[in-house]
Amino acid sequence: MTDEAMAVPRETAAAARRRDLAGPVPAGAWRTEVPVRFSHCDPAGIVYFARYFDMLNGVVEDWFSEALGIDYHDMIGRRRTGLGFASAGAEFLSPGFMGDRLTCAVTVERIGRSSLTFRIHASRGDEPVFAARLVMVTTSLDTHRSIPLPDDLRAALERYWESCK
Repeated sequence: MTDEAMAVPRETAAAARRRDLAGPVPAGAWRTEVPVRFSHCDPAGIVYFARYFDMLNGVVEDWFSEALGIDYHDMIGRRRTGLGFASAGAEFLSPGFMGDRLTCAVTVERIGRSSLTFRIHASRGDEPVFAARLVMVTTSLDTHRSIPLPDDLRAALERYWESCK
């Protein structure tokens, strides 16, 4: 037998990167299903990358209410606390197609004084589609300056973080 025949198959660099970006997602992480609609796609039926950011914001709004117990709309409206992104990036691991149902899971990376860093992992079944890293900053919508995370939001984030460990 040749050396090549005895060689153990190696994971390609691309496969390792996909694995690292896609997970692991803790069992306790909140998940939701997002349908890929016609309006999300280009003429080829593939998700136009910028539309993923619209989808992500919808996931964040639902995560606030369903997982954190915080009314996202009340936070912005009545409480006048901005929930803007200082940074938003994504690694696209495979194309999304019209008709897909993506499972999105949220994991918290860091809770700061006035910011929160988290990831959203999206998959189609067992296949990772994209992983996004977002940094959200709380601001006063009156002064447009950063403010400390509200106490109830910080407490909810800390509970969520613990539940994901």
